[in-house]
Amino acid sequence: MRRLAAFCSMLVLCLAAPALSASALAASALSASALAASGKPRPDALLSALWTPRELAGSEADRVIGAVGEPDPGVPALAPGVTLPERPAAVPRAMQGAIRRVELPAAASGKEVGKGRKAIALTFDLCERANNVAGYENRVINLLRERNLRATFFAGGKWMRSHPEKAMQLMADARFEMGNHAWTHGNLALMTREEIASQMRLAEIQYANLRAELLRRAEAKGLGPLAAQRAGVLSVMRLPYGRSSELALDALAASGYVVIQWDVDGEGDEELHTPEELAARALRLLKPGSIMLMHANAVPQKTFAILRILLPELKKRGYETVTVSELLRRGRPQTVREGYFTTPGDNLQYDAIFPGKGTLKPDPARPFATEPVPPAQ
Repeated sequence: MRRLAAFCSMLVLCLAAPALSASALAASALSASALAASGKPRPDALLSALWTPRELAGSEADRVIGAVGEPDPGVPALAPGVTLPERPAAVPRAMQGAIRRVELPAAASGKEVGKGRKAIALTFDLCERANNVAGYENRVINLLRERNLRATFFAGGKWMRSHPEKAMQLMADARFEMGNHAWTHGNLALMTREEIASQMRLAEIQYANLRAELLRRAEAKGLGPLAAQRAGVLSVMRLPYGRSSELALDALAASGYVVIQWDVDGEGDEELHTPEELAARALRLLKPGSIMLMHANAVPQKTFAILRILLPELKKRGYETVTVSELLRRGRPQTVREGYFTTPGDNLQYDAIFPGKGTLKPDPARPFATEPVPPAQ
């Protein structure tokens, strides 16, 4: 248990690396507008310095989904002067596997009245496959910011390349945590070790390039030390389609990735239910330590409507939203070896539905091959 606690502490350091001491931060060139009344940096300090309110708010155009086309074979290379940070050590056994939820102590789960709020993690996937461009659900992010809520975003590498400004805005927001969602949403259960490594590494490269650009812009505004606190290493990841294999789980653990699943699917079967029904279902299923799956790539159509109903109810019931890494620090992860949505085996269908080992969006007019795109590097 001590080793698990130590790893969680190390995970936080990785997500904040390179961190600054309080004295170094105070001595930095932070402007007065970047500080809250407490003297600490505001969570939106970088956002307001680097983007206008209109740029942050986005528009309906952000939510447009691109048509299915030919697969994009392009892959990122590290920009000049950019290097990949060292990966964390292998994940300890207690955190290996796919984490579906976190068992919290009684005080942290709200079972002892007045001794801690009930913590849950809201998580949002930003998926994009090789043969189309997904969107950005600006209304979801705006709602989270308006309510000053913490959340974790699992971003695909190609999605970050298609939406560089939005990706950097999420990276710059101190309320949010970023995780890896593979390069082109590859189904890791179907991939070789080399293909898995390629999917993860390409996303890491894209993230590193954008983080370097974020640092450059922040330094020009005198906010370099503040930007440097934003995560240098992607230490948590989400399995595309929730699909896992022993090979994939072992490879991810060896490379220092904590695999985050979910115990509540906030959008499941959305086409069969109203937002009110989906919000009510989530409220029934959520409990202290839960991890809820949703999307912010504008593919599910009811996410914003669900959250408008759900978030006020969560507040009324005493729930606190935290990032996944914060939730892990508060309790014991509950893991499985087989990823799934709500019942084991319910995601096996996606192996056949999405060609290219999951990297392609199906199009009846285009019979694609089954090789992953891009090919393993």
